[in-house]
This record gives sequence, structure tokens and C-alpha cells, in this order.
Amino acid sequence: IAEAGMDYGLEVSWLPSYGPEMRSGTSNCHVRLSSRPVDSPLVARSHVLIALNEPSLRKFLPAVLPGGMVLYNGTDVPEDLRRGDVTLYTLPFFEIADREGTAKAGNIVALGALLEATGLLPLEVVDHAMARVIRSDKWLEIDRRALSRGIEAVRSLKTQPSKEPCHA
Repeated sequence: IAEAGMDYGLEVSWLPSYGPEMRSGTSNCHVRLSSRPVDSPLVARSHVLIALNEPSLRKFLPAVLPGGMVLYNGTDVPEDLRRGDVTLYTLPFFEIADREGTAKAGNIVALGALLEATGLLPLEVVDHAMARVIRSDKWLEIDRRALSRGIEAVRSLKTQPSKEPCHA
């Protein structure tokens, strides 16, 4: 996201957190994209959250602004975490990636879902950034397929009318 944002001419900040949470916990990364200079890399209140596990959803969901969007790696959101003031997509990112032969590309499925759900960046810009940073032709092809699967998954959810969280 950060690489593609820079390629697109946006101001970008990227602040990963690799503390003791890294082993099965809630490690995180704050990414800011803006047409104006970014004053701080910290994100106190976010417009979008991608939560790859329930502990992360629990920790970061309260910081999502009303009207924001949440993309959650799962098949259902616990009742106590449902919010009516955000758009919620629940998709099993890593299962979708595993259908392509490797669950390791689940984060790229999530990226595709994000692009389709938000229109954040043009697909061509993201593809160009991926081609630049992924040095293996094999992994680039896997990631391109995973990106497409994330886009397709959100498209299929958008065609399903529902007042409940979107589920795949």
C-alpha cells in the first residue's frame, strides 16, 4: 500500500510495530496516504482497518471512525464486536489464498479486497509496485492471483443485499 501510494504521487507514512506481539499476537502497521503532507505517522483514529485475526479486531476496532470500513479475516464477527456505524467485510483471506496454493498470500487477498472495497488506489499502480518489490517471478504470479481473488471476493459480496455484516 505504501509503495503504491508513493508511486501514485501521494504523501505516505508507514509505521510498523514488531514488538513482542509478533508471535501470534496483535502486531500492526499504521499506513497513511494523503494528498497533503502527513503530519504524524501515528494513526489514532482510522478510516479503514484490516484485521487479520480476532485479537487485532478487538484491539483496533474501537479506533475506526464512524462511517469507516473494516475488512476482517474470518467467516463471522463475534456479536460483541459488531458495529452498525462501519461497513464490515468478513472474508477468510488465508483460506481464499490457500485455494491458489499458498495461504501465505492471505495478506495480498486482503489487499485486493481493500482495493475493491475502497477504490483507494488504481490496480495498475498496485501491480506495478508489487512487480518492483517482489523479486521472484513465482511469488509475483501467486500474489497477482491472490490480489484478483480478493477483488473478486468483495465484488461477490457487494452483489448480496444484506443489513448484516458481509460474509463470504
